[in-house]
Amino acid sequence: MKIGILQTGHAAAEVLKDHGDYDAMFHRLLGGHDLDFVTFDVVDMKFPDSPQDADGWLITGSKHGAYEDLPFIPPLEAFIRDIRDAGQPLIGVCFGHQIIAQALGGKVVKYDGGWSVGRTEYDMHGAKMALNAWHQDQVVEVPPGARIVGASDFCATAALLYGDKIWSIQPHPEFDSGVIDGLIRHRGPGVVPDAQLQDAASHLKDADNSAEIGTFMAEFFKKERT
Repeated sequence: MKIGILQTGHAAAEVLKDHGDYDAMFHRLLGGHDLDFVTFDVVDMKFPDSPQDADGWLITGSKHGAYEDLPFIPPLEAFIRDIRDAGQPLIGVCFGHQIIAQALGGKVVKYDGGWSVGRTEYDMHGAKMALNAWHQDQVVEVPPGARIVGASDFCATAALLYGDKIWSIQPHPEFDSGVIDGLIRHRGPGVVPDAQLQDAASHLKDADNSAEIGTFMAEFFKKERT
């Protein structure tokens, strides 16, 4: 099964040299599940010709906000609706979670309650899970037809399910502790409160459920649909 990765940003330089770009992180997360990948750098205006260019689609995170006036945002929203109309499976992560919601009638804002960073506990599909987060923006209005299936104390809309074909998640199962460590050291200072960065750093060695979410994502792509 070929998964088209719609890359909506690039990893910070300090993270990129040790961990690769966002698409490489998803290759590792979803490895071993008999999936092939092709990347489209939509942030650089390199779009697929049609939803049929892949069997399923994955939208990555980004430093950009879904609400920003950027050239790639309108065509990406249109392509999201094309994927939906074609009935293909679609997964969004962080920015991907937000842009899907916005494209399908929801609302995304820069949350005035601050940031969620590092290992965070979620109620995900009725189970308690820990995943790495790095975000301030949030979905604050859920699109018609979407159902909330994940939440944390900080983010009430941490995962959304649209029927059986679109699923999205606010935290980053593709971010391992090394990626979070790089963000804490190189991207957090002056942006995220110091106490919050220190707390996130203290949990870098704690176990998380990223592998389980990776398996869920692979199974979501491959499951039979009518």
